[in-house]
Amino acid sequence: MPQFSIKPLADEPRIRNALSELLIETVASGGSVSFMHPLSPDDANAFWQDSLGTAARGERIVLGAFDGDDLIGTVTLLLKLPPNQPHRAEIAKMMTRVSHRHRGAATALLRAAEQLAIEHGRTLLVLDTAVDEGAAPLYERSGFQLSGIIPDYALKPHGGLTGTMIYWKRIGAAAAAA
Repeated sequence: MPQFSIKPLADEPRIRNALSELLIETVASGGSVSFMHPLSPDDANAFWQDSLGTAARGERIVLGAFDGDDLIGTVTLLLKLPPNQPHRAEIAKMMTRVSHRHRGAATALLRAAEQLAIEHGRTLLVLDTAVDEGAAPLYERSGFQLSGIIPDYALKPHGGLTGTMIYWKRIGAAAAAA
């Protein structure tokens, strides 16, 4: 598997621009990550400014995968959840540049997010992915269990409805005890 450097991202203009380009590319190529095509650079930038702002407050961690100096992937680990859920975290916004898909970057990002979740005392990870063109095979290879499918959950970036698949995985101490 190729080696990519994985690190937490901060709100810097260069990073925000690279994240915005990645989000626009993902949506344009059909990635169901909460946005519709065409996604404007201003809307993408505003999303990342907000997301990185909440990361600065410790509510989430935005990870980036780099091939040299180039940002080629990202995933977000959501840490701020309701008071009755201090044991879990959520995986969100998994994206990899089209040019770098199926080369191990997403797997490396997912592993790094899981390790950070464990370091933050989490024992359960959850995520969802689109039924149409989602990353279900990646998540299943990484040990996530399918809970179920909700039909017609969201619009696809180019229109039409898609379902979502809900996944979970015990991690850290909970995984060791199972």
